[in-house]
Amino acid sequence: MLEPIADDLWVKARRLRFAGVETGTRMTVVRLADGGLFVHSPIPLSERTRAAVEALGPVKAVVAPSLFHHLSVGEWMEAYPDAVVYACPGLERKRRDLRWSRILGDEPEAEWRGEIEQVFFGARSFENEVVFFHRPSRTLICADAVFNLARHPSRLTRIVARLIGNREPGATFLERVLIRDRTAARAQVDRMLAWKPERIVLAHGDLVASGGDEVLRRAYAWL
Repeated sequence: MLEPIADDLWVKARRLRFAGVETGTRMTVVRLADGGLFVHSPIPLSERTRAAVEALGPVKAVVAPSLFHHLSVGEWMEAYPDAVVYACPGLERKRRDLRWSRILGDEPEAEWRGEIEQVFFGARSFENEVVFFHRPSRTLICADAVFNLARHPSRLTRIVARLIGNREPGATFLERVLIRDRTAARAQVDRMLAWKPERIVLAHGDLVASGGDEVLRRAYAWL
């Protein structure tokens, strides 16, 4: 049910349509040094998914990293009432129906400090994504900061990917229009590049198994 990709790091992909286009999505689970689990961009909590997660350890933190990655958070809140549930900035207003524990910022939270780094990619204000870096495995964990849909099994998805300029793992043409403060964006991307990620876990498309820093560099070279 959960695919291991490094020590103490697992992912689970599932199908998802956005605006009628199959993009897929992906949840990431990190086991922290104290044994607790950091759950990023949670997917629907089926019985099999719950059993697979609980076999790894207790759920300590549930993270909704962007304004578009929150649909299943309520299920996880109900299932794990002792977990700390985090929203990206602005999501607490979009999802007033949920009782968020805390709002993510630009510095690591106490639950994962020293193991997972983070940057608030606020220049992408249409998503307000918080991007993470699992230091032990040198893995960048993101939702929408990087797309990889050019080789998606769906022909329609591949066509849409080409139309928005996603011909290799990276960003799209849309960022050039939607990112208004390029100076801030450049600074935020540079902080991510300073981590020198080896791999990238992203929500939409295949993982980037190696050369993650170069993929990220090319994606935002236009800034």
